Amino acid sequence: MASLLTKPKPVFLCSPSLSPRTLNTATPSLNFTRISFTHHQKLAPFKPPSLVVAFSEKGLKRDVTTAAAATEGDYRRIMLSDVLVKKKEKVVWWEREWKAMDFGAVAVVLSMHLLSLLAPFQFNWRAVSVAFGLYIVTGLLGITLSFHRNLSHKAFKLPKWLEYLFAYCGAQALQGNPIDWVSTHRYHHQFCDSDRDPHSPLDGFWFSHMNWMFDTNTITQRCGEPNNVGDLEKQPFYRFLRTTYILHPLALAVALYAMGGFPFIVWGMGVRIVWVYHITWLVNSACHVWGKQAWNTGDLSKNNWWVAALAFGEGWHNNHHAFEFSARHGLEWWQLDMTWYVVKFLQAIGLATDVKLPSEAQKQRMAFTSD
Repeated sequence: MASLLTKPKPVFLCSPSLSPRTLNTATPSLNFTRISFTHHQKLAPFKPPSLVVAFSEKGLKRDVTTAAAATEGDYRRIMLSDVLVKKKEKVVWWEREWKAMDFGAVAVVLSMHLLSLLAPFQFNWRAVSVAFGLYIVTGLLGITLSFHRNLSHKAFKLPKWLEYLFAYCGAQALQGNPIDWVSTHRYHHQFCDSDRDPHSPLDGFWFSHMNWMFDTNTITQRCGEPNNVGDLEKQPFYRFLRTTYILHPLALAVALYAMGGFPFIVWGMGVRIVWVYHITWLVNSACHVWGKQAWNTGDLSKNNWWVAALAFGEGWHNNHHAFEFSARHGLEWWQLDMTWYVVKFLQAIGLATDVKLPSEAQKQRMAFTSD
């Protein structure tokens, strides 16, 4: 998930000493790249003391044993997972350098959580219905369909009027404007689970879940110049949304208050935004910690059924990392993928075109049994 507010111009560019390889994607013009790892990433269920672990150091993952970790005291295990992270020197939050963007992100996230605490005292079924409807509109149509599969990965094409409408829905999720959201997500795939990943659980579960958004210096140092969204920056509509981003959720809040008073604000803004926040963040955190791997992606991405149920199919995350260009994440018939069903419907009525899916040859190359 991208920063909640527009990013400042970065002043530090990370060293390009890592050796990325070009992804097997149907849209080479985006030049997606990522780090390739050599170790086998399909982890067995946790059975001490033979735990296989991974951590990031200079862009590489290495394997250690729990015995070695216990002896050296340099590692800790993320709860109920096979992922050990290397302990780092503890940084006191209030002693590090804070930028205006960091304070803004904390203020937005904290205020939405505080607002949602009023929900039991402002309950009515109309307000709950509005919150659920906006969860579908902003979460499914806005974030998973538009920001993620359409804009970040170009898994299908839409008429411009519909592309812009869905992107506007995504802006109402209060997760950042499309340009910044897409930029961060593309960097995540380019440097997945390396020390240049914007939000890897190798830096700790809570860092990958939400804390990364509150430290723009770290993101700047890792990713450098956000030069991976030229396709969006060329379009005036997305530049307009970046410039005026915060005004659109405020306008929605005014409209909700006019329709249903304060309960609509509490449920339609507070509860709904916090709900969509954590569902989106779980894809970054839980889906790199808990679940199973079906494909040899060389990273920690996992298929997680309960995240998929909440996040409209985004929880089939190992499938997604294996075939980033695919409009469908739930590749098996039993893997629920609500976003894909909407894309399929749009394709059936002629609105979604150039819908990309993995071929059998591509699946064979990503299978664990392949040489």
